[in-house]
Amino acid sequence: MSWYSLLTFGTVYFMAVATPGPGVAAVIAQGLARGSVGAPAFIAGFVMGDLTWFIAASLGLSALAQSAHTVFLVVRYAGAAYLLWLAYALWTAPPRVLMEAGPEAPPQRPFKLFTGSLTLTLGNPKPMIFFVALLPSVVPLETLRLPDYLEIGAVIAIVLPSILGAYVLAASRARVFFRSARALRLLNRGSGTLMAAAAFAVAAR
Repeated sequence: MSWYSLLTFGTVYFMAVATPGPGVAAVIAQGLARGSVGAPAFIAGFVMGDLTWFIAASLGLSALAQSAHTVFLVVRYAGAAYLLWLAYALWTAPPRVLMEAGPEAPPQRPFKLFTGSLTLTLGNPKPMIFFVALLPSVVPLETLRLPDYLEIGAVIAIVLPSILGAYVLAASRARVFFRSARALRLLNRGSGTLMAAAAFAVAAR
């Protein structure tokens, strides 16, 4: 694959990831609620999900993805259910959880965060459409060799964490302006509302 094709993919992928969607909304809500605690595991799930979609599309499984409608509905609703669970947890969490969020606060289990964001990505129509419908028009999948797979995988592994990490950092910085219990409760519930909205966006598409 030429450098031009790789640059084209990187540019299109950057714009696709940076565009707000259910995944970005979930990352922002997580960052507002708990700062950077658990962010690496949460973002790793998104990376693995995108890599899974890329491999599936490049191996010619796009037709299977389009035909296995029921399977992908189940995955989509599982991702939406996970986001709704997070939304409920944020709505019902006491303000002290946010006040204590940090290295000494009991974080969510990394594996649960990872599997949750992975499920969300596999059931999210946004990456599904990008890799199944848009990617073949940007990258000649039928001519890819092992070095090409590694190059595209490296782009995904660099671009996605960088953008989502920036969203987490911005959300974490915003948390410092909320100090009182009332403000923290409002932030908590606002994050929960954002997470629920992301869940409905995933389920409705």
